[in-house]
Amino acid sequence: MPCSRLAAAATAGAALLFAACNGAIGDAPFVEGPGGLPGRTTRTTEPVCLPSAARSVAAEPLRRLTHDELDHVLRDLLRVSGHPSERLDPDERIGPFASNGIAPVSRVTVEQYQTLAEQVAVAVTADIDALVPCDRAALGDDACARELIGDLGLRAMRRPLTPTEQTTYQTLYASYATAGGFANGVRLVVTAMLQSPSFLYKVETPAAGATVASGGATPLDPYALASRLSFFLWSSMPDDELFAAAASGELDTPEGLRAQAERMLESPKAYDGIASFHRQWLGLYKLEGVDRDTTLYPGFGPALVAAMNDEAGSFADYVIRRGDGSLRTLLTAPFTIASDPLATLYGATRPAGASDTDPLPLDPSRRAGVLTQAGVLAAHSHSNQSAPVLRGKLVRENFFCQPLPDPPPGVPMTVALDPEATTRERFTAHRTDPTCSSCHALLDDLGFGLEHYDAIGKYRATENDRDIDATGVLSSTDVDGMFDGAVELAGRLAESREVSDCVARQWFRYALGRFERDADACTLASLEGALEQPDNLRALLFALVTSDAFRYWRQP
Repeated sequence: MPCSRLAAAATAGAALLFAACNGAIGDAPFVEGPGGLPGRTTRTTEPVCLPSAARSVAAEPLRRLTHDELDHVLRDLLRVSGHPSERLDPDERIGPFASNGIAPVSRVTVEQYQTLAEQVAVAVTADIDALVPCDRAALGDDACARELIGDLGLRAMRRPLTPTEQTTYQTLYASYATAGGFANGVRLVVTAMLQSPSFLYKVETPAAGATVASGGATPLDPYALASRLSFFLWSSMPDDELFAAAASGELDTPEGLRAQAERMLESPKAYDGIASFHRQWLGLYKLEGVDRDTTLYPGFGPALVAAMNDEAGSFADYVIRRGDGSLRTLLTAPFTIASDPLATLYGATRPAGASDTDPLPLDPSRRAGVLTQAGVLAAHSHSNQSAPVLRGKLVRENFFCQPLPDPPPGVPMTVALDPEATTRERFTAHRTDPTCSSCHALLDDLGFGLEHYDAIGKYRATENDRDIDATGVLSSTDVDGMFDGAVELAGRLAESREVSDCVARQWFRYALGRFERDADACTLASLEGALEQPDNLRALLFALVTSDAFRYWRQP
Protein backbone atom coordinates (compact mmCIF):
# COMPACT_ATOMS: atom_id res chain seq x y z
CA MET A 1 0.00 0.00 0.00
CA PRO A 2 1.45 3.43 -0.88
CA CYS A 3 2.48 5.71 1.99
CA SER A 4 -0.30 8.17 1.11
CA ARG A 5 -2.88 5.44 1.40
CA LEU A 6 -1.46 4.29 4.72
CA ALA A 7 -1.69 7.82 6.07
CA ALA A 8 -5.27 8.26 5.00
CA ALA A 9 -6.21 4.82 6.29
CA ALA A 10 -4.63 5.56 9.64
CA THR A 11 -6.75 8.67 10.09
CA ALA A 12 -9.98 7.25 8.73
CA GLY A 13 -10.22 3.53 8.01
CA ALA A 14 -9.94 2.25 11.57
CA ALA A 15 -12.42 4.86 12.77
CA LEU A 16 -14.83 3.82 10.03
CA LEU A 17 -14.79 0.21 11.22
CA PHE A 18 -15.21 1.35 14.83
CA ALA A 19 -18.21 3.51 13.96
CA ALA A 20 -19.82 0.69 12.03
CA CYS A 21 -19.53 -1.67 14.99
CA ASN A 22 -20.96 0.85 17.44
CA GLY A 23 -24.01 2.14 15.58
CA ALA A 24 -27.25 2.21 17.54
CA ILE A 25 -29.85 -0.10 16.10
CA GLY A 26 -32.69 1.42 18.09
CA ASP A 27 -35.63 -0.04 19.96
CA ALA A 28 -38.23 -2.56 18.92
CA PRO A 29 -40.26 -2.17 15.72
CA PHE A 30 -43.65 -0.54 15.77
CA VAL A 31 -46.14 -3.02 17.22
CA GLU A 32 -48.68 -4.07 14.62
CA GLY A 33 -52.24 -4.71 15.68
CA PRO A 34 -54.54 -7.49 14.47
CA GLY A 35 -55.98 -6.92 11.05
CA GLY A 36 -56.12 -10.21 9.24
CA LEU A 37 -52.81 -9.62 7.44
CA PRO A 38 -49.24 -10.15 8.60
CA GLY A 39 -47.95 -6.81 9.84
CA ARG A 40 -51.07 -4.81 9.04
CA THR A 41 -51.57 -1.93 11.47
CA THR A 42 -54.92 -1.38 13.14
CA ARG A 43 -55.18 1.71 15.32
CA THR A 44 -57.65 0.90 18.08
CA THR A 45 -56.94 3.92 20.30
CA GLU A 46 -55.35 7.30 19.79
CA PRO A 47 -51.79 7.55 21.16
CA VAL A 48 -51.18 9.43 24.40
CA CYS A 49 -48.86 12.27 23.35
CA LEU A 50 -46.55 13.61 26.01
CA PRO A 51 -45.55 17.23 26.71
CA SER A 52 -42.25 18.60 25.52
CA ALA A 53 -40.50 17.69 28.76
CA ALA A 54 -40.98 13.98 28.06
CA ARG A 55 -41.29 13.66 24.30
CA SER A 56 -41.87 10.22 22.88
CA VAL A 57 -39.11 9.66 20.31
CA ALA A 58 -37.52 6.42 19.15
CA ALA A 59 -33.76 5.94 18.94
CA GLU A 60 -32.04 6.31 15.59
CA PRO A 61 -29.54 3.92 13.99
CA LEU A 62 -26.16 5.18 12.87
CA ARG A 63 -26.36 5.25 9.08
CA ARG A 64 -23.85 5.62 6.28
CA LEU A 65 -24.67 7.78 3.29
CA THR A 66 -26.59 5.97 0.56
CA HIS A 67 -25.22 5.84 -2.96
CA ASP A 68 -27.48 8.69 -4.11
CA GLU A 69 -26.52 10.83 -1.13
CA LEU A 70 -22.80 10.19 -1.57
CA ASP A 71 -22.95 11.09 -5.25
CA HIS A 72 -24.89 14.27 -4.52
CA VAL A 73 -22.53 15.28 -1.69
CA LEU A 74 -19.45 14.79 -3.86
CA ARG A 75 -21.12 16.88 -6.55
CA ASP A 76 -21.99 19.71 -4.16
CA LEU A 77 -18.79 19.53 -2.11
CA LEU A 78 -16.16 19.00 -4.81
CA ARG A 79 -18.03 19.36 -8.14
CA VAL A 80 -17.53 15.66 -8.91
CA SER A 81 -19.84 14.50 -11.70
CA GLY A 82 -21.18 11.06 -12.47
CA HIS A 83 -21.82 8.23 -10.04
CA PRO A 84 -18.66 7.48 -8.01
CA SER A 85 -20.72 5.34 -5.62
CA GLU A 86 -21.20 2.65 -8.25
CA ARG A 87 -17.78 1.35 -7.14
CA LEU A 88 -19.27 0.43 -3.73
CA ASP A 89 -21.30 -2.55 -2.59
CA PRO A 90 -25.09 -2.12 -2.97
CA ASP A 91 -27.03 -0.18 -0.36
CA GLU A 92 -28.95 -2.01 2.35
CA ARG A 93 -32.72 -1.44 2.30
CA ILE A 94 -35.41 -0.76 4.87
CA GLY A 95 -38.49 -1.79 2.93
CA PRO A 96 -38.04 -0.07 -0.44
CA PHE A 97 -35.67 2.59 0.91
CA ALA A 98 -31.88 2.59 0.95
CA SER A 99 -30.62 2.90 4.53
CA ASN A 100 -27.16 1.68 5.49
CA GLY A 101 -27.66 1.16 9.20
CA ILE A 102 -27.74 -2.58 9.82
CA ALA A 103 -24.93 -4.65 8.35
CA PRO A 104 -21.42 -4.20 9.80
CA VAL A 105 -18.78 -2.66 7.58
CA SER A 106 -16.24 -5.17 6.31
CA ARG A 107 -12.61 -4.52 5.50
CA VAL A 108 -13.51 -4.90 1.84
CA THR A 109 -15.99 -2.03 2.21
CA VAL A 110 -13.33 0.09 3.94
CA GLU A 111 -10.96 -0.57 1.05
CA GLN A 112 -13.68 0.42 -1.42
CA TYR A 113 -14.08 3.75 0.38
CA GLN A 114 -10.30 4.22 0.41
CA THR A 115 -10.08 3.64 -3.32
CA LEU A 116 -12.98 5.98 -4.02
CA ALA A 117 -11.47 8.68 -1.80
CA GLU A 118 -8.07 8.42 -3.49
CA GLN A 119 -9.52 8.60 -6.98
CA VAL A 120 -11.74 11.57 -6.15
CA ALA A 121 -8.86 13.39 -4.42
CA VAL A 122 -6.56 12.91 -7.39
CA ALA A 123 -9.24 14.22 -9.76
CA VAL A 124 -10.18 17.34 -7.78
CA THR A 125 -6.59 18.37 -6.99
CA ALA A 126 -5.56 18.18 -10.63
CA ASP A 127 -6.76 21.81 -10.81
CA ILE A 128 -5.72 22.87 -7.34
CA ASP A 129 -6.46 26.57 -7.79
CA ALA A 130 -10.11 25.79 -8.55
CA LEU A 131 -10.39 23.90 -5.27
CA VAL A 132 -8.83 26.30 -2.77
CA PRO A 133 -10.92 29.24 -1.44
CA CYS A 134 -8.04 31.71 -1.05
CA ASP A 135 -5.23 33.55 -2.84
CA ARG A 136 -2.14 31.42 -2.30
CA ALA A 137 0.18 34.14 -3.55
CA ALA A 138 -1.18 36.62 -1.02
CA LEU A 139 -1.59 34.35 2.01
CA GLY A 140 1.06 31.70 1.45
CA ASP A 141 0.52 27.99 1.07
CA ASP A 142 0.31 27.07 4.75
CA ALA A 143 -2.25 29.75 5.60
CA CYS A 144 -4.26 28.91 2.52
CA ALA A 145 -4.20 25.22 3.45
CA ARG A 146 -5.45 26.12 6.92
CA GLU A 147 -8.35 28.08 5.42
CA LEU A 148 -9.14 25.25 2.98
CA ILE A 149 -9.15 22.68 5.80
CA GLY A 150 -11.58 24.76 7.87
CA ASP A 151 -13.90 25.45 4.94
CA LEU A 152 -13.82 21.98 3.45
CA GLY A 153 -14.02 20.36 6.88
CA LEU A 154 -17.18 22.28 7.79
CA ARG A 155 -18.92 21.21 4.62
CA ALA A 156 -17.57 17.64 4.48
CA MET A 157 -18.25 16.80 8.13
CA ARG A 158 -21.38 18.98 8.06
CA ARG A 159 -20.27 20.72 11.26
CA PRO A 160 -17.27 22.87 12.30
CA LEU A 161 -14.06 20.95 12.85
CA THR A 162 -12.87 20.62 16.42
CA PRO A 163 -9.48 22.20 17.22
CA THR A 164 -7.98 18.70 17.41
CA GLU A 165 -9.33 17.81 13.97
CA GLN A 166 -8.05 21.07 12.50
CA THR A 167 -4.58 20.34 13.89
CA THR A 168 -4.63 16.73 12.70
CA TYR A 169 -5.49 17.69 9.12
CA GLN A 170 -3.00 20.57 9.19
CA THR A 171 -0.28 18.17 10.31
CA LEU A 172 -1.24 15.68 7.60
CA TYR A 173 -1.08 18.44 4.99
CA ALA A 174 2.33 19.65 6.19
CA SER A 175 3.87 16.20 6.33
CA TYR A 176 3.21 15.61 2.64
CA ALA A 177 3.40 19.17 1.31
CA THR A 178 6.98 19.54 2.55
CA ALA A 179 8.29 16.98 0.09
CA GLY A 180 5.53 16.81 -2.53
CA GLY A 181 4.24 20.37 -2.70
CA PHE A 182 0.98 22.14 -1.89
CA ALA A 183 -1.27 20.05 -4.18
CA ASN A 184 0.11 16.81 -2.76
CA GLY A 185 -0.59 17.91 0.81
CA VAL A 186 -4.12 18.96 -0.08
CA ARG A 187 -4.68 15.67 -1.89
CA LEU A 188 -3.88 13.75 1.30
CA VAL A 189 -6.22 15.96 3.32
CA VAL A 190 -9.07 15.37 0.87
CA THR A 191 -8.37 11.64 0.80
CA ALA A 192 -8.52 11.44 4.59
CA MET A 193 -11.63 13.60 4.93
CA LEU A 194 -13.56 11.46 2.45
CA GLN A 195 -12.90 8.42 4.65
CA SER A 196 -13.80 10.06 7.94
CA PRO A 197 -16.79 8.56 9.80
CA SER A 198 -18.10 12.11 10.15
CA PHE A 199 -18.22 12.32 6.35
CA LEU A 200 -19.49 8.84 5.53
CA TYR A 201 -21.99 8.56 8.39
CA LYS A 202 -24.94 10.68 9.43
CA VAL A 203 -23.59 11.30 12.90
CA GLU A 204 -26.44 12.61 15.05
CA THR A 205 -25.84 13.92 18.57
CA PRO A 206 -27.79 15.96 21.14
CA ALA A 207 -27.47 19.72 21.28
CA ALA A 208 -24.60 21.08 23.36
CA GLY A 209 -25.54 21.45 27.02
CA ALA A 210 -28.60 19.24 26.73
CA THR A 211 -29.20 16.87 29.62
CA VAL A 212 -29.34 13.33 28.25
CA ALA A 213 -31.16 10.92 30.52
CA SER A 214 -31.24 7.23 29.66
CA GLY A 215 -34.14 6.72 27.28
CA GLY A 216 -34.98 10.42 27.24
CA ALA A 217 -35.37 12.68 24.22
CA THR A 218 -33.27 15.81 23.72
CA PRO A 219 -33.04 18.34 20.90
CA LEU A 220 -30.71 17.40 18.08
CA ASP A 221 -27.49 19.33 17.65
CA PRO A 222 -28.34 22.12 15.16
CA TYR A 223 -25.73 20.96 12.64
CA ALA A 224 -27.04 17.40 12.85
CA LEU A 225 -30.55 18.76 12.36
CA ALA A 226 -29.41 20.79 9.35
CA SER A 227 -27.93 17.64 7.84
CA ARG A 228 -31.08 15.64 8.54
CA LEU A 229 -33.10 18.34 6.81
CA SER A 230 -30.82 18.60 3.78
CA PHE A 231 -30.55 14.85 3.24
CA PHE A 232 -34.34 14.60 3.52
CA LEU A 233 -35.28 17.41 1.12
CA TRP A 234 -32.19 17.54 -1.13
CA SER A 235 -30.61 14.08 -0.76
CA SER A 236 -27.38 16.00 -0.17
CA MET A 237 -25.40 18.18 2.25
CA PRO A 238 -26.51 21.57 3.62
CA ASP A 239 -25.76 24.75 1.71
CA ASP A 240 -24.16 27.88 3.18
CA GLU A 241 -27.51 29.38 4.23
CA LEU A 242 -28.51 26.24 6.10
CA PHE A 243 -25.11 26.09 7.84
CA ALA A 244 -25.62 29.73 8.86
CA ALA A 245 -29.09 28.93 10.20
CA ALA A 246 -27.61 26.13 12.30
CA ALA A 247 -24.91 28.44 13.66
CA SER A 248 -27.36 31.24 14.49
CA GLY A 249 -29.88 29.09 16.37
CA GLU A 250 -32.58 29.55 13.74
CA LEU A 251 -33.22 25.80 13.64
CA ASP A 252 -33.91 25.64 17.37
CA THR A 253 -37.61 26.39 16.84
CA PRO A 254 -40.21 24.65 14.67
CA GLU A 255 -40.90 27.99 12.98
CA GLY A 256 -37.27 28.48 12.01
CA LEU A 257 -36.98 24.90 10.80
CA ARG A 258 -40.10 25.24 8.69
CA ALA A 259 -38.86 28.51 7.19
CA GLN A 260 -35.71 26.74 6.01
CA ALA A 261 -37.75 23.78 4.71
CA GLU A 262 -39.96 26.15 2.71
CA ARG A 263 -36.88 27.82 1.22
CA MET A 264 -35.29 24.50 0.39
CA LEU A 265 -38.41 23.11 -1.24
CA GLU A 266 -38.34 26.09 -3.60
CA SER A 267 -34.79 25.25 -4.68
CA PRO A 268 -34.19 23.14 -7.81
CA LYS A 269 -32.13 20.88 -5.54
CA ALA A 270 -35.38 19.66 -4.00
CA TYR A 271 -35.86 17.64 -7.19
CA ASP A 272 -33.19 15.21 -5.97
CA GLY A 273 -34.96 14.48 -2.69
CA ILE A 274 -38.41 14.15 -4.23
CA ALA A 275 -37.13 12.00 -7.08
CA SER A 276 -35.14 9.78 -4.72
CA PHE A 277 -38.18 9.10 -2.53
CA HIS A 278 -40.52 8.27 -5.40
CA ARG A 279 -38.07 6.13 -7.35
CA GLN A 280 -37.46 4.06 -4.23
CA TRP A 281 -41.06 3.96 -3.01
CA LEU A 282 -42.23 2.82 -6.45
CA GLY A 283 -39.38 0.33 -6.83
CA LEU A 284 -37.68 1.80 -9.89
CA TYR A 285 -34.30 0.78 -8.48
CA LYS A 286 -35.27 -2.70 -9.71
CA LEU A 287 -34.72 -1.44 -13.26
CA GLU A 288 -30.96 -1.27 -12.66
CA GLY A 289 -29.35 -3.86 -14.92
CA VAL A 290 -32.72 -5.31 -15.89
CA ASP A 291 -33.12 -7.03 -19.23
CA ARG A 292 -36.10 -7.72 -21.45
CA ASP A 293 -36.62 -10.16 -24.29
CA THR A 294 -35.55 -7.95 -27.21
CA THR A 295 -37.59 -10.06 -29.62
CA LEU A 296 -40.77 -9.27 -27.70
CA TYR A 297 -39.76 -5.72 -26.69
CA PRO A 298 -37.38 -4.30 -29.31
CA GLY A 299 -37.73 -0.74 -28.01
CA PHE A 300 -36.46 -1.54 -24.53
CA GLY A 301 -32.96 -0.36 -23.67
CA PRO A 302 -30.89 2.11 -21.62
CA ALA A 303 -32.49 5.18 -23.20
CA LEU A 304 -35.99 4.02 -22.29
CA VAL A 305 -34.92 3.05 -18.75
CA ALA A 306 -33.38 6.51 -18.29
CA ALA A 307 -36.63 8.08 -19.50
CA MET A 308 -38.59 5.95 -17.02
CA ASN A 309 -36.43 7.07 -14.11
CA ASP A 310 -36.70 10.69 -15.20
CA GLU A 311 -40.49 10.43 -15.47
CA ALA A 312 -40.91 9.14 -11.91
CA GLY A 313 -38.87 12.02 -10.50
CA SER A 314 -40.13 14.77 -12.79
CA PHE A 315 -43.81 13.95 -12.42
CA ALA A 316 -43.62 13.81 -8.61
CA ASP A 317 -41.56 17.00 -8.53
CA TYR A 318 -44.13 18.73 -10.73
CA VAL A 319 -47.05 17.68 -8.52
CA ILE A 320 -45.37 18.62 -5.25
CA ARG A 321 -43.48 21.78 -6.18
CA ARG A 322 -45.26 23.21 -9.23
CA GLY A 323 -48.70 21.66 -9.07
CA ASP A 324 -51.42 21.45 -6.44
CA GLY A 325 -49.41 19.14 -4.17
CA SER A 326 -52.33 16.74 -3.88
CA LEU A 327 -51.87 13.04 -3.19
CA ARG A 328 -54.97 12.48 -5.33
CA THR A 329 -53.22 14.16 -8.25
CA LEU A 330 -50.15 12.00 -7.71
CA LEU A 331 -52.35 8.89 -7.81
CA THR A 332 -54.86 9.79 -10.54
CA ALA A 333 -53.52 12.54 -12.84
CA PRO A 334 -54.23 11.92 -16.56
CA PHE A 335 -50.91 13.51 -17.47
CA THR A 336 -47.22 13.03 -16.83
CA ILE A 337 -43.84 14.73 -17.34
CA ALA A 338 -41.97 12.61 -19.85
CA SER A 339 -39.38 12.79 -22.62
CA ASP A 340 -39.90 11.65 -26.20
CA PRO A 341 -39.11 7.91 -25.75
CA LEU A 342 -41.95 7.59 -23.26
CA ALA A 343 -44.29 9.87 -25.19
CA THR A 344 -43.89 7.46 -28.09
CA LEU A 345 -44.55 4.44 -25.89
CA TYR A 346 -47.66 6.12 -24.49
CA GLY A 347 -48.87 7.14 -27.96
CA ALA A 348 -49.17 10.68 -26.61
CA THR A 349 -48.96 13.92 -28.56
CA ARG A 350 -47.15 16.82 -26.97
CA PRO A 351 -49.12 20.11 -27.11
CA ALA A 352 -47.80 22.75 -29.50
CA GLY A 353 -45.02 24.77 -27.90
CA ALA A 354 -44.71 22.45 -24.88
CA SER A 355 -41.38 21.04 -23.75
CA ASP A 356 -40.62 17.77 -22.03
CA THR A 357 -40.78 19.57 -18.67
CA ASP A 358 -44.44 20.51 -19.25
CA PRO A 359 -47.42 18.23 -18.56
CA LEU A 360 -47.96 15.63 -21.30
CA PRO A 361 -51.67 14.74 -21.62
CA LEU A 362 -52.37 11.00 -21.58
CA ASP A 363 -55.41 8.94 -22.50
CA PRO A 364 -57.47 9.13 -19.25
CA SER A 365 -59.01 5.73 -19.97
CA ARG A 366 -55.52 4.15 -19.92
CA ARG A 367 -53.29 6.13 -17.59
CA ALA A 368 -53.78 7.56 -14.11
CA GLY A 369 -50.97 8.73 -11.87
CA VAL A 370 -47.86 6.92 -10.71
CA LEU A 371 -49.23 3.39 -10.76
CA THR A 372 -49.63 3.39 -14.55
CA GLN A 373 -46.22 4.88 -15.30
CA ALA A 374 -44.29 2.60 -17.62
CA GLY A 375 -41.24 2.51 -15.35
CA VAL A 376 -43.29 1.33 -12.36
CA LEU A 377 -44.95 -1.40 -14.40
CA ALA A 378 -41.67 -2.48 -16.02
CA ALA A 379 -39.88 -2.62 -12.66
CA HIS A 380 -42.51 -5.09 -11.47
CA SER A 381 -42.49 -7.42 -14.46
CA HIS A 382 -40.58 -10.44 -15.70
CA SER A 383 -38.22 -10.39 -18.65
CA ASN A 384 -40.78 -11.89 -21.04
CA GLN A 385 -44.18 -11.27 -19.44
CA SER A 386 -46.13 -9.12 -17.02
CA ALA A 387 -46.14 -10.11 -13.36
CA PRO A 388 -49.48 -9.89 -11.50
CA VAL A 389 -47.86 -11.17 -8.30
CA LEU A 390 -45.10 -8.53 -8.28
CA ARG A 391 -47.54 -5.77 -9.14
CA GLY A 392 -50.04 -6.90 -6.52
CA LYS A 393 -47.24 -7.03 -3.97
CA LEU A 394 -46.23 -3.47 -4.86
CA VAL A 395 -49.74 -2.20 -4.16
CA ARG A 396 -50.16 -4.21 -0.95
CA GLU A 397 -46.80 -3.34 0.59
CA ASN A 398 -45.96 0.11 -0.75
CA PHE A 399 -49.41 1.69 -1.04
CA PHE A 400 -51.30 -0.02 1.81
CA CYS A 401 -48.28 -0.78 4.07
CA GLN A 402 -49.37 -4.41 4.35
CA PRO A 403 -46.15 -6.47 4.42
CA LEU A 404 -46.54 -10.06 3.28
CA PRO A 405 -44.43 -13.07 4.29
CA ASP A 406 -41.83 -14.50 1.96
CA PRO A 407 -42.98 -17.46 -0.15
CA PRO A 408 -42.31 -20.97 1.22
CA PRO A 409 -38.90 -22.45 0.36
CA GLY A 410 -38.71 -24.19 -2.98
CA VAL A 411 -41.68 -22.42 -4.54
CA PRO A 412 -40.93 -21.44 -8.19
CA MET A 413 -40.65 -17.67 -8.64
CA THR A 414 -41.79 -17.69 -12.28
CA VAL A 415 -44.62 -19.25 -14.22
CA ALA A 416 -43.96 -21.21 -17.40
CA LEU A 417 -44.82 -19.14 -20.45
CA ASP A 418 -47.58 -20.93 -22.36
CA PRO A 419 -47.75 -19.11 -25.71
CA GLU A 420 -51.43 -19.96 -26.08
CA ALA A 421 -52.59 -18.85 -22.62
CA THR A 422 -53.21 -15.44 -21.12
CA THR A 423 -51.35 -14.35 -18.01
CA ARG A 424 -54.51 -14.71 -15.95
CA GLU A 425 -54.85 -18.33 -17.08
CA ARG A 426 -51.21 -19.12 -16.35
CA PHE A 427 -51.57 -17.99 -12.76
CA THR A 428 -54.60 -20.13 -11.92
CA ALA A 429 -52.26 -22.70 -10.35
CA HIS A 430 -51.86 -20.35 -7.40
CA ARG A 431 -55.50 -20.90 -6.51
CA THR A 432 -55.26 -24.70 -6.42
CA ASP A 433 -52.00 -25.04 -4.43
CA PRO A 434 -52.83 -24.67 -0.71
CA THR A 435 -49.29 -23.43 0.08
CA CYS A 436 -49.82 -20.50 -2.30
CA SER A 437 -53.52 -19.73 -2.30
CA SER A 438 -53.85 -17.65 0.88
CA CYS A 439 -51.29 -15.01 -0.09
CA HIS A 440 -51.94 -15.13 -3.81
CA ALA A 441 -55.59 -14.40 -3.25
CA LEU A 442 -54.35 -11.06 -1.89
CA LEU A 443 -51.83 -10.50 -4.68
CA ASP A 444 -53.16 -11.91 -7.94
CA ASP A 445 -56.57 -10.26 -7.77
CA LEU A 446 -54.81 -6.93 -7.43
CA GLY A 447 -52.20 -7.60 -10.08
CA PHE A 448 -54.74 -8.79 -12.64
CA GLY A 449 -56.14 -5.27 -12.63
CA LEU A 450 -52.86 -4.10 -14.24
CA GLU A 451 -52.87 -6.66 -17.04
CA HIS A 452 -53.50 -4.05 -19.72
CA TYR A 453 -49.77 -3.26 -19.48
CA ASP A 454 -47.03 -5.52 -20.79
CA ALA A 455 -43.55 -6.09 -19.36
CA ILE A 456 -42.32 -2.61 -20.40
CA GLY A 457 -45.50 -0.81 -19.36
CA LYS A 458 -47.00 -0.44 -22.84
CA TYR A 459 -50.79 -0.56 -23.04
CA ARG A 460 -52.34 -3.57 -24.72
CA ALA A 461 -55.97 -4.47 -25.30
CA THR A 462 -55.30 -8.10 -26.17
CA GLU A 463 -52.89 -10.88 -25.29
CA ASN A 464 -52.39 -13.78 -27.69
CA ASP A 465 -55.23 -12.35 -29.81
CA ARG A 466 -57.66 -12.54 -26.91
CA ASP A 467 -59.26 -9.63 -25.07
CA ILE A 468 -57.61 -8.93 -21.74
CA ASP A 469 -59.70 -9.28 -18.60
CA ALA A 470 -58.35 -6.57 -16.28
CA THR A 471 -60.94 -6.93 -13.55
CA GLY A 472 -59.57 -7.23 -10.06
CA VAL A 473 -60.61 -7.35 -6.43
CA LEU A 474 -59.45 -5.29 -3.48
CA SER A 475 -59.77 -7.16 -0.18
CA SER A 476 -58.64 -6.56 3.41
CA THR A 477 -58.55 -2.79 2.82
CA ASP A 478 -60.83 0.13 3.58
CA VAL A 479 -61.85 0.35 -0.11
CA ASP A 480 -62.71 -3.28 -0.78
CA GLY A 481 -64.57 -4.43 -3.85
CA MET A 482 -64.21 -5.25 -7.51
CA PHE A 483 -62.63 -2.85 -9.99
CA ASP A 484 -61.98 -2.89 -13.70
CA GLY A 485 -58.54 -1.79 -14.77
CA ALA A 486 -55.76 0.39 -13.44
CA VAL A 487 -57.56 3.72 -13.78
CA GLU A 488 -60.39 2.51 -11.55
CA LEU A 489 -57.86 1.03 -9.13
CA ALA A 490 -56.00 4.35 -8.95
CA GLY A 491 -59.24 6.11 -8.12
CA ARG A 492 -59.90 3.62 -5.35
CA LEU A 493 -56.42 4.19 -3.91
CA ALA A 494 -57.03 7.93 -3.90
CA GLU A 495 -60.16 7.38 -1.77
CA SER A 496 -58.42 5.17 0.78
CA ARG A 497 -57.49 6.50 4.21
CA GLU A 498 -55.19 3.50 4.60
CA VAL A 499 -53.26 4.53 1.50
CA SER A 500 -53.02 8.12 2.71
CA ASP A 501 -51.72 6.94 6.09
CA CYS A 502 -49.28 4.57 4.37
CA VAL A 503 -47.86 7.37 2.23
CA ALA A 504 -47.25 9.37 5.41
CA ARG A 505 -45.49 6.36 6.91
CA GLN A 506 -43.37 5.86 3.79
CA TRP A 507 -42.16 9.46 3.94
CA PHE A 508 -41.34 8.93 7.64
CA ARG A 509 -39.32 5.80 6.80
CA TYR A 510 -37.49 7.58 4.02
CA ALA A 511 -36.66 10.63 6.17
CA LEU A 512 -35.36 8.67 9.17
CA GLY A 513 -34.05 5.54 7.49
CA ARG A 514 -35.96 3.14 9.71
CA PHE A 515 -39.35 1.62 10.36
CA GLU A 516 -41.72 3.32 12.77
CA ARG A 517 -41.78 2.15 16.40
CA ASP A 518 -44.08 2.43 19.41
CA ALA A 519 -42.47 5.69 20.47
CA ASP A 520 -43.31 7.26 17.10
CA ALA A 521 -47.09 6.94 17.48
CA CYS A 522 -47.63 10.64 18.17
CA THR A 523 -45.46 11.73 15.26
CA LEU A 524 -47.30 9.35 12.94
CA ALA A 525 -50.68 10.60 14.10
CA SER A 526 -49.64 14.17 13.31
CA LEU A 527 -48.34 13.20 9.86
CA GLU A 528 -51.45 11.27 8.94
CA GLY A 529 -53.58 14.21 10.03
CA ALA A 530 -51.47 16.63 7.99
CA LEU A 531 -52.05 14.64 4.82
CA GLU A 532 -55.75 14.19 5.49
CA GLN A 533 -56.67 17.85 5.90
CA PRO A 534 -55.73 19.32 3.53
CA ASP A 535 -54.74 16.70 0.97
CA ASN A 536 -51.36 18.26 0.33
CA LEU A 537 -47.98 16.55 0.20
CA ARG A 538 -46.16 19.81 0.92
CA ALA A 539 -48.09 20.04 4.19
CA LEU A 540 -46.96 16.49 4.99
CA LEU A 541 -43.29 17.35 4.41
CA PHE A 542 -43.48 20.43 6.61
CA ALA A 543 -45.28 18.46 9.34
CA LEU A 544 -42.55 15.84 9.19
CA VAL A 545 -39.61 18.24 9.54
CA THR A 546 -41.23 19.96 12.53
CA SER A 547 -42.24 16.68 14.23
CA ASP A 548 -40.74 15.38 17.45
CA ALA A 549 -39.20 12.38 15.69
CA PHE A 550 -37.37 14.66 13.26
CA ARG A 551 -36.22 17.35 15.71
CA TYR A 552 -35.28 15.26 18.72
CA TRP A 553 -32.67 12.63 19.53
CA ARG A 554 -32.94 9.74 21.94
CA GLN A 555 -30.05 7.91 23.52
CA PRO A 556 -30.10 4.23 22.47
